[in-house]
Amino acid sequence: MSDVGRIIVILGISLIVIGGIVMLFGRAGLPLGRLPGDIVYKGKNSIFYFPLATSILLSIVLSVVMYLIGRFRQ
Repeated sequence: MSDVGRIIVILGISLIVIGGIVMLFGRAGLPLGRLPGDIVYKGKNSIFYFPLATSILLSIVLSVVMYLIGRFRQ
């Protein structure tokens, strides 16, 4: 059971770090979340927002980072 607790703590710390990075990107003026491929539909009483291009970009960046971590770990 202690392994589960350790994993939850690591995930929590990771989320805090990722949240801090996202906040810094927002203050730096980087257009994450407002890229040309992001879908925004504004109706009369609602707004639908799907950050498609941002998701793809983050997926590519995280894939490269995980690949490099795995490569150096061996």
